[in-house]
This record gives sequence, C-alpha cells and structure tokens, in this order.
Amino acid sequence: MSDLQAAAKQKKQNHVSLTLQKYLPLIKSLQTGLLLVTGLAGYMSAKCPITHWGTVLSITVSLFLVISGSTVLNMWYDRDIDGRMERTKKRPIPSGFVKPWEAFWLGMTLSIVGLVWAFVLDPLYALIVFAGLFFDVVVYTIWLKRRTAWSIIWGGISGGMPVLAGRVLAVGTIDWIGILLAAAVLFWIPTHIMTFNLRYFKDYQTAEVPTFAEAYGFQKTRKIIAASSVLAATAMVVAAYGIGLSIGCMRVVAILSIGLLFLAVLSAVKPSDKWNFRLFKYASIYMLGAMLLIALQSF
Repeated sequence: MSDLQAAAKQKKQNHVSLTLQKYLPLIKSLQTGLLLVTGLAGYMSAKCPITHWGTVLSITVSLFLVISGSTVLNMWYDRDIDGRMERTKKRPIPSGFVKPWEAFWLGMTLSIVGLVWAFVLDPLYALIVFAGLFFDVVVYTIWLKRRTAWSIIWGGISGGMPVLAGRVLAVGTIDWIGILLAAAVLFWIPTHIMTFNLRYFKDYQTAEVPTFAEAYGFQKTRKIIAASSVLAATAMVVAAYGIGLSIGCMRVVAILSIGLLFLAVLSAVKPSDKWNFRLFKYASIYMLGAMLLIALQSF
C-alpha cells in the first residue's frame, strides 16, 4: 500500500470515527440495547428455530433503527430541557455539537427506514413497532412529559412494544404471553425511571418536568416503586412459566425477581440515596437478565 493510499484510508477511518463520536450518543446505546434485547427475547420466547437467521437479523435491524430513531427524536424535542439540567446539558444537541436539524432528520430517517423494513417483514409486527414509536415520541415526549407526572405510564407502554412485537412476529398474533411480557416492561419502567427521578430531583425541578416525587412526595413515590416492582416481577414470572422455561431458568428468574422486590421494599422502608441508586442499577440488570434467559432457552 502506497503512502497516498494509507493516508486516504486513515482519513476515511478518522471521518467514520468522528461521525460515530458525533451521532452515537444521540441513540442512548445502553437504553436502545436493552429494548432491542427485549424484542429479540419476545421473538425467541416462542422457541423459534434460530436457524432462521435472516428473520433474526431483520428483527434486530428494524427494531434498532426504530428505537434509535425515536430516541434521537426525543432528544431533538427535549433539547431545551436537556440544556437546563446539569446531568444532560453536555449532550450533543444542547452543547452545540449536533445541530437540531441534523438530529431531526437523522431521527426521521432511522424511524422511517426501520418502519418500512418492519412492514416488509410483517404488517402486524410493523403496526406494533409503529405504536411504540408513536407512544414514545408523540404521546409521551411531545404531549404529556411536560404536563403530568403520569406521562411515565405512556412511556412504559412504549417500552413494552418491542417485546410484544417480537412475540407477535413469532406466533402470528397477540397472545396472553406477549401481553404479560409487555406488562412486565410497563411495570418495570416506574422502578427504573422513578428511582432516577428521585436521584436527580433538583434537575427535574429546574427543567420544570413533572415527576411523582414532586407531585406526591418521596415516600409515596417509593411505595409506588415497590408496588410497581411487585407487578413487574409477577408478570415476568407468570410469562416465563407460560413460555415453558426450564426449571433451572425459572429458578434464576425467581431469584432475580426476589432481588428486585427486596431492594424495592427496602428502598421504601429504609429510604436512602444509597438504596435508591442500587435499586436503579439492579432494575436494569433484572430486566436484561430475565430477557436473556427467555431468549437463550430457544437454543
């Protein structure tokens, strides 16, 4: 390879690196990755033959595009809120690293391409994926987030759509197991988000975003988190039983669920920033672990 070719290759690599560095934070990769795992788990919950790698790839790409697109659109719309919060003011849009119009068109492009891909795969699957996008961007972010603390419930509905979509693609219809898996995510959302609201309470007040902690107080919010955790764990265990997980996997799901309930109750009974943060971290581990167990049982 000549020096000129090497320089051109290095320049191309630097361009790709800078592009990723610029736009990747807009998709919230950890959040997107977790929701993507739930979608794949929903599909594999039907014990589909994983020899259908083309379908698995199509689910992965279509969900990734739509989830990423909705996240980018959320960050585009909430750029003024992010700019007022210490935790988020260094995000790409409020910091000026990415222009608002760039984020908008990136979000729209990702969403549209993902939805078209989903429709080609299966119309009902695409409809549920679209419902997740609509509830997340239009209902939750644009309509309710700045008006009521109860917006989190609608955000939870959106979060439950990937796993329901995956299940529907596998079985061809909406069944009770798919609904329970979506409900597990729906009830898990308050555990995950409300603990975050408690940790960054002043930030949300500064941005004038309504939270349960502000509307109902810290103690009542912790009780709601505990109740929501009970519902999430119950829905997950019943769904896992309905799927037919092995005894070993069921035991692990049960242990994970007990851990979630223990931390949620402890956070309500002995409130502290330490236990609240541990519950926030564990909630993500719980959902990821349970969904991976559901996915792996198909092999």
